[in-house]
Amino acid sequence: MPPALRPRGGRPVTALLELDGLTRTFRTRRGTVRAVDGVDLTVRAGETLGLVGESGCGKSTTGRMLVRLLDATSGRIAFGGRDITRLPPRRMRPLRGQLQIIFQDPFSSLNPRRTIGSIIAEPLRVQGVRDPGPRVREMLERVGLGAEHADRYPHEFSGGQAQRAGIARALVTRPRLVVADEPVSALDVSIQAQIVNLLAELQRDLDLAYVFIAHDLAVVRNVCARVAVMYLGRIVEIGDRDTVYGAPAHPYTKALLSAVPLPDPVAERERERIVLRGDPPSPAEPPAGCAFHPRCFKAQDRCRVERPVLAEVAGRQAACHFPEVH
Repeated sequence: MPPALRPRGGRPVTALLELDGLTRTFRTRRGTVRAVDGVDLTVRAGETLGLVGESGCGKSTTGRMLVRLLDATSGRIAFGGRDITRLPPRRMRPLRGQLQIIFQDPFSSLNPRRTIGSIIAEPLRVQGVRDPGPRVREMLERVGLGAEHADRYPHEFSGGQAQRAGIARALVTRPRLVVADEPVSALDVSIQAQIVNLLAELQRDLDLAYVFIAHDLAVVRNVCARVAVMYLGRIVEIGDRDTVYGAPAHPYTKALLSAVPLPDPVAERERERIVLRGDPPSPAEPPAGCAFHPRCFKAQDRCRVERPVLAEVAGRQAACHFPEVH
C-alpha cells in the first residue's frame, strides 16, 4: 500500500488555496449548464486533498479553474492569500509556475511533434529561464527517467513513462500546488502504485500540495489526508480521510463507499451494498431542493424543496438534512 500523501509532521499547516463560492456555467443549446455550483474549499500547504465523485460531477472543471485554465463565472480563488480570480494574463503569468496540473491522459497532453526534453523545458522558457537544460535533466532523473529520454518523442514511451514525463513537466517550475487530474486512471494497475509512490516521494522532497482528483476511492483512501465528495457540481461532504471513510455522513458518500471492493471475501459478501436508483440528473436541469434526492434512499419531503448547506456533522461537514450520525 502506498504511503498517504500528507503534510510533514511537525511543521505549521497554513491555507495555501481558498475557494469561496466558486461557480462555472456553460451555455449549450439546452440552456445554461452549471457545471460547478458554489464550491468552498481550502487546501493547506503540503497536504493532499482528494476530490471524488461520479463522472460529470464537476471535479475536473474545478481542478482546471484552480490553475486558471478555465475562468470562474463567479466566486473567488485565493492563492497564498492573493485573489487570483480575475488576474489578467500578464499578471497571472508569474504565478503559473507555482500552480501546475498533471493531466489524466499522458499521451494527449504531450505534443507528439516535440521531444520530451523540449516539452519539459517549455514552461521554464515561458517563465524566462534562459538555459533550462540542467533543470530538465534534474527533473527527468527525479521522476525515474534518464537524460537519454530527453531526445525521444512521446510515442516512444510506455504509458507509465509518458505520465512520468507529464509529472516532470508539471514540477519543473517548482510549483507549490499541483492539481493531479485522474493521474493514474489511464494506467495499468501495476504502474498505478509506482506513480502514486513517485508523487508521494516528490511531495516530501519538494514540499508540494496536491489536489488529487479521482473516481477510484481505494486510491484516494491510500494517498489523501482529507477528502471532498462532489455531486452535481457541489461539495456534499468533506473531512479527514479516516472520518469520511470510516463513518460517512452523507448518503451519497455511503453509497460510493459501498461499491469499493474489499480485500476480505467474507467481509465483501456480508457487507451492505447500496445501489442508487437511476442516473445522475443533468446539470442543465438540476432537481429542486437537494440535487441527490431523486436517487437517495433517505429522501423526505423537505429534501425535495430545500437545498441543504454544508454544516458540521460529527467531525466533518456534510450537506444533508438527514445525515448519518455514528
